[in-house]
Amino acid sequence: MNIVLYEPEIPANTGNIGRTCVATGTRLHLIEPLGFRLGEKEIRRAGMDYWKDLDVRLYIDYEDFMKENPGARIYYASTKAIQTYDQVSYREDDFIMFGKESAGIPEEILLENQETAVRIPMKEDIRSLNLSNSVAVVLYEALRQQGFAGMQKKGALTRYQWRG
Repeated sequence: MNIVLYEPEIPANTGNIGRTCVATGTRLHLIEPLGFRLGEKEIRRAGMDYWKDLDVRLYIDYEDFMKENPGARIYYASTKAIQTYDQVSYREDDFIMFGKESAGIPEEILLENQETAVRIPMKEDIRSLNLSNSVAVVLYEALRQQGFAGMQKKGALTRYQWRG
């Protein structure tokens, strides 16, 4: 899977998303401009010691991203989309794009990609969920549809063993 952040602004969100990507074997794509420097302590703190293991790609703008990923199947996550994120069938090489915290994905991009724009259902009086939470919700649905391929399925206790 591939997570794409369009002009992310908050380093802690990007750090949390990076950690989720490492935990799930997902590549992270960052479209500039970023609202922070990649070396900031906030991003390292949120990503903890996992940031060094992250497969991350950086693009100078949306056009650069599209040029570098020709033919990519991209889902555009937005509160403005009509269909919900669970109404589509994800494939392991899909891209799921999320917009910047203050404005989301530009409406021009959404209009050009209406058939692959998806949203997370929420009450009408709520503007949006936190970006890192939104990424986790949609990414884990995509991974669930693929049977969590390559991921540990059984948990283990630290000091004890499960019965049975």
